[in-house]
Amino acid sequence: MPSFEQGDLHLEYEIHGDGAPVLLFAPGGMRSARALWTRATFDPRDVLADRWRLIAMDQRNAGRSRAPVAADDGWHSYAADHLALLDHLGIERCHLLGMCIGGSFALRLIQSAPDRIASAVLLQPIGAEGNRDAFREMFDGWARELVAERADVTADALEQLRANMFDGDFVFSVDRAFVAGCGVPLLVLRGDDLYHPASVSEEIVRLAPHASLIRDWKEGVAVPAAVDRIRAFLAETA
Repeated sequence: MPSFEQGDLHLEYEIHGDGAPVLLFAPGGMRSARALWTRATFDPRDVLADRWRLIAMDQRNAGRSRAPVAADDGWHSYAADHLALLDHLGIERCHLLGMCIGGSFALRLIQSAPDRIASAVLLQPIGAEGNRDAFREMFDGWARELVAERADVTADALEQLRANMFDGDFVFSVDRAFVAGCGVPLLVLRGDDLYHPASVSEEIVRLAPHASLIRDWKEGVAVPAAVDRIRAFLAETA
């Protein structure tokens, strides 16, 4: 499996298909890794690889990727990883498709390098709405697993990382003002549960000047219809 290394950062990824590049951000919270796409309503590697070049990755300290954990790490650290991987692959501009926490990764990457992103598909993006404790518990479960494997990871660094990741508002990684001025086209597939509130998906679409919403996409005929809509969106925003 291909990998990219930069200092102490080790990222593992895989590439499927050919065509315009799409960087995939998997669901799973802090455990966001390419293997978790198999648990999603549909796997983009199965439904898009006939036309697009899909780059599926394990985020730092998830799956088979590794990086140090420092107290000043946060969303910006992930965005830096993503840009470094794009540079490594020689990709100047790409689409993004992120599910769950992947939506917040995508929005932060757009903020960091808007000229390099053609469009973004956000599947049930996470967001803050009376669920702060749930995100902290999710983080703590991941942190316990990491500490059990890694002697170099400290409790103090993890505590600050948790604050940097999930003490924010809205979608955690960017604020409403950024989304309201976002020039990158967005397609949002609405969330409907504790971690992915429907109101957050709807607010992203209300705020962003070039955004549209798919309300139903998880069952029956709505699934292939949503896939067709994503394919059309990616083709239109090339």
